[in-house]
Amino acid sequence: MDETVFDVAFVLIGFALLMFGGEALVQGATRISQSLNISPLVVGFTVVAIGTSLPELAVAIEAIESDVPNIAVGGVLGSNVANVMLVLGAAAVLGAKSDSEIGITRDSIAVVVATMFMTIFVYFGEVTLLGGVVMLVCLFGYYYYTYSVAISEEDEYEFEDSWLPNKLSLAIPICAIGGTMIWFGAELLVSGSTGIAETFGVSEAIIGLTVVALGTSLPELAVTIVAGIRGQGGVAVGNVLGSNVMNIMGIIGIASIVGSGIPVDVEFQRDIIVVIATSGFVVWMLISGKEFTKNIGTVMILTYLFYMTYLGGFLDGLF
Repeated sequence: MDETVFDVAFVLIGFALLMFGGEALVQGATRISQSLNISPLVVGFTVVAIGTSLPELAVAIEAIESDVPNIAVGGVLGSNVANVMLVLGAAAVLGAKSDSEIGITRDSIAVVVATMFMTIFVYFGEVTLLGGVVMLVCLFGYYYYTYSVAISEEDEYEFEDSWLPNKLSLAIPICAIGGTMIWFGAELLVSGSTGIAETFGVSEAIIGLTVVALGTSLPELAVTIVAGIRGQGGVAVGNVLGSNVMNIMGIIGIASIVGSGIPVDVEFQRDIIVVIATSGFVVWMLISGKEFTKNIGTVMILTYLFYMTYLGGFLDGLF
């Protein structure tokens, strides 16, 4: 029972760190964008997205070093589905509004390109070392391109109010502190939730598919909800798009370099179809300028829960 008390405490502390860290990261990113005169969408797509992808990166590297590459690949695919269906869905249900910036189309196309990269690797059965290098080069190239467009003032945007003073020297460390809180918050939440699940006899497979997989997407959920509710839609949407691109191009790219290539199990051919469908849906919504209403958000969350239920084997008797 004592261990259960500690696990519950880890979960509560983890949630607190995620939410406070998310607030700090969003406000710091907003002030950075204002100080450098860069679109909040660009900052969300880069700085915030990289920060909230740290848990996935840690999991992927550990998986490669432990010779279990399926965890790395599965974590990225599962996280991308969770980001677009659960994270944006929850944000919509809670009233967070998506922002329509010119850059949203550009960044949506980046998600499509990243998904195409991953689709090719899944069907070829391997992410090669060269493929990982190419993805990283493309990722940094795109980051440079988005920054160049931003400073050339081709993007149109408005800055939101923030409680943080408009000082770059303060915004950068606040972002770093927020990112650190998110990192440790995710670790505590996953650890505590896993302990609780084990205490009540839930199988390791179900734990991996739910708690662990969701745990790496919680930073994105925290940042997106906080940013959306505060009206900072550029950071919220940019964070989700950027995280999905970072997950594939950055995390899988780095993991393939660390492991000198990553084998991809044929089973992931099923899951890449889900990634294509869910990412395609969200990209279509954003490019066409449609609003993520509460009803649409509810359907997105229910679709994600159905997918998790299917993976957990609870629908085996029906399909």
